[in-house]
Amino acid sequence: MGHIKDTMAKMRCSECKEINYYSSRNKKKVKEKLEMNKYCKRCQKHTLHKEMK
Repeated sequence: MGHIKDTMAKMRCSECKEINYYSSRNKKKVKEKLEMNKYCKRCQKHTLHKEMK
């Protein structure tokens, strides 16, 4: 279970700061943090979601 938890990244809305999504990434190959445009249920629109720790 620890291996799965290591590869998961929390995605937080840049406007309301709520964690809405979880995504996986290869931390050995991708060094920079993920940024995606996703739908935020709280804001009710597409916003930029950034990876957080």
